[in-house]
Amino acid sequence: MLLILLYAFIGIVAIQLFYYLVVFGKFSFSKKQQITPKRIPISVIVCAKNEADNVKEFIPLLAEQNYPDYEIVLIDDASSDETLELFESFEKQYSNVKLVKVQNNEAFWGNKKFALTLGIKAASREYLLFTDADCFPTSKDWILNMSSQFTMHKTIVLGYGAYEKIKGSFLNKIIRFETMLTATQYFSWAKMGKPYMGVGRNLAYKREEFFRVNGFIDHMSVRSGDDDLFVNQAAKGSNTTCCYTPESFTISEPKTAWKDWFNQKRRHVSTAKLYKGFDKFQLGLFYFSQLLFLILAIVLLAFQFQWMIVGGLVVFRYIFSWITLGYAAGKLKEKDVMYWFPIIEIILIFTQLNVFFTNLVSKPVHWK
Repeated sequence: MLLILLYAFIGIVAIQLFYYLVVFGKFSFSKKQQITPKRIPISVIVCAKNEADNVKEFIPLLAEQNYPDYEIVLIDDASSDETLELFESFEKQYSNVKLVKVQNNEAFWGNKKFALTLGIKAASREYLLFTDADCFPTSKDWILNMSSQFTMHKTIVLGYGAYEKIKGSFLNKIIRFETMLTATQYFSWAKMGKPYMGVGRNLAYKREEFFRVNGFIDHMSVRSGDDDLFVNQAAKGSNTTCCYTPESFTISEPKTAWKDWFNQKRRHVSTAKLYKGFDKFQLGLFYFSQLLFLILAIVLLAFQFQWMIVGGLVVFRYIFSWITLGYAAGKLKEKDVMYWFPIIEIILIFTQLNVFFTNLVSKPVHWK
């Protein structure tokens, strides 16, 4: 039995080697990205529901972008706080701001996708750039960098939505590591011609892509997924590219309580079951290879069965995964989280398992 487990362990390490070096290496070891400014007309779209404190701070930053031709489409999704009043004041203050007011609709009550659809239809530019109300760009050249990746054929651009660093918070390191790992995955698969997701904190696409798949209609009943489910449906190797220059990043305020972050992860994971078959398979295989690597290593080392081989494979696996993710973290300005890599990885493995079983018992809470 232990011999069988050893062979299984060797197979798991081989799978991990494939993911980290072959797949993730597409992004991690890629050359520094160059941009060629396009200066095409852009509509920046922001949807907010009860985000008064955030929009007061972040919307003025969007209005300061160094870009010649862009509008800001502000969508108020039936807010009950001062969000609408703030949006109305921004509309008066900035000539390139357009306001979309969404009323509660019985058929689509509380559905962000309905609000976004109205905003997309109201946008006057053909190229759309999305971010969230609690986000801000890292530079005044955010639009310039994201739009630079559009070409005649590349009409979907996946960007990186980072989280703010909080000194002395280990939870913050976990959140930023998980965000970096997720970005490494979706950037790498996009580079391999198999894009499967993007994040609404930093995502751009041409309007025609939205209407080509009839918008969010196929998953309108699912509260989450205005970003990843849309990309999973609309993106192909031929029409999708990435932007990961440091000037193209956005920053969001991270959760500061474990429970809040756990519930956020539940919402994010709940849409993955609707991904295409291959995407569910590759994501599932990667996760289970991580879990089985940990379990089999512990079992084999506990019985001291061929411990030199097992120990050598464990060290080898951590070396190549650390190097690959280290290069990715460098590109995404998250190097500090790599010091905690083995510990954070173990925490994330079991957190993911907890999320999976918790979602089986109850549904996560979505956009209110």
